Amino acid sequence: MTLIKSISGIRGTIGGKPGNGLSPLDLVKFTAAYATWVKQSTTNKQLKIVVGRDARISGEMVSSIVVATLTGMGCDVVNIGLATTPTTEIAVVEEQADGGIILTASHNPKQWNALKLLNSKGEFLNAAEGATVLEIAESENFFFAEVDDLGTISEKDYTDFHVQHVLNLKLVDVEAIKAANFTVAIDAVNSVGGVAMPALFKALGIKNIVEINCEPTGHFAHVPEPLPENLVETSEIIKKGNIDVGFVVDPDVDRLAIINEDGTMFNEEYTLVAIADYVLSKTPGNTVSNLSSSRALRVITEKHGQSYSAAAVGEVNVVAKMKATNAVIGGEGNGGVIYPASHSGRDALVGAALFLSHLAKSGVKCSALRKTYPDYFISKNKIELTPEIDVDGILLKMKEKYSGEQVTDIDGVKIDFENSWVHLRKSNTEPIIRIYAEADSMKNAENLAEKIIGQIKELSLMLKNETIP
Repeated sequence: MTLIKSISGIRGTIGGKPGNGLSPLDLVKFTAAYATWVKQSTTNKQLKIVVGRDARISGEMVSSIVVATLTGMGCDVVNIGLATTPTTEIAVVEEQADGGIILTASHNPKQWNALKLLNSKGEFLNAAEGATVLEIAESENFFFAEVDDLGTISEKDYTDFHVQHVLNLKLVDVEAIKAANFTVAIDAVNSVGGVAMPALFKALGIKNIVEINCEPTGHFAHVPEPLPENLVETSEIIKKGNIDVGFVVDPDVDRLAIINEDGTMFNEEYTLVAIADYVLSKTPGNTVSNLSSSRALRVITEKHGQSYSAAAVGEVNVVAKMKATNAVIGGEGNGGVIYPASHSGRDALVGAALFLSHLAKSGVKCSALRKTYPDYFISKNKIELTPEIDVDGILLKMKEKYSGEQVTDIDGVKIDFENSWVHLRKSNTEPIIRIYAEADSMKNAENLAEKIIGQIKELSLMLKNETIP
């Protein structure tokens, strides 16, 4: 059993002893801690919290406990039931709520669930806020409401509201999409995307929709992370089905992968690139992605005469950087599109609508559109950590070794070369160092990664020997 307590939320496997897995007692403790933080963060006397969930098997159980705990803390709850992560974020703002909790473990397997915590803006808590929630939980410094002060529960469905919100966006061209007469496929991996995405496509006037794994049972038909190796069968359906474009979402619908009409992957790194190209062609402005995302976004941004900035890994960091630079589009290379004209959160519904507008106006096939963008290839690797490895020392030595190159150290160490880059960072959730390398071919990316991994191993041995008396 696993329980991971981090500033971005609480996630774990269902069951087990309290403190070892995401047990009912853990759900109560962390929900109560969050409610306490909300109380401390506002002058409002009667708090309102929005709760939404994906379609995981454990979802109803987890939701029941979380909602009851919130009312037990004296909070009024707006329970929006099955809802995507971006739907829940939008609902917090629309309800003028004091916060929100999304019950989803994102792309993790079915045995996982999580509490993702939002502030009153419908955005994830920052590092300091998340740390405070964990401190309150650790000390169990919370007080439940007396009988006359218990909160209330109201139930609403926000999917239609979210869909209409997307249609109202200026750059979503409903008429162009209708006129294109697309046949669109959606693989929702048996979660809430099976409700939200077909509803969006129908509202966009798409008559031919091929639904793949759209029944929201929580029994994921394949590994839920939308990576090429998990989408072999889906790609084959699209290739053989005379389908113009295929979309794949993760269980909470904040990541968007695209499959071309010939069954090849558009590449999740290029979801943001293509959408940014479209947005920048209509709305001049800056862009942001995290340090581990493709250089292609910077190339496209500069093509439009605008400025690109990099943020530390993590949605909250990207959003903060986007606000600081007044970015008009941004996100993460995992298919996470953040469009501030909508809201400050990754949103696959917004991403799909903008991409379809772009594809319709381009007048070319999906695979042809992909070929209009520069080719970069990322090799993703990791090194398992052992207690004796001095990660900070290794990163410092690597920074010194490549001081003649462009080095960024806001999140681990990223080294930019003329035609490639490598990013080294310690994972926040696993005992590993991630080594991402990008170049103009997969062979060059892999060679760069192998070179850096070799240097890390040499440095690790050297630092270990230095500590031996």
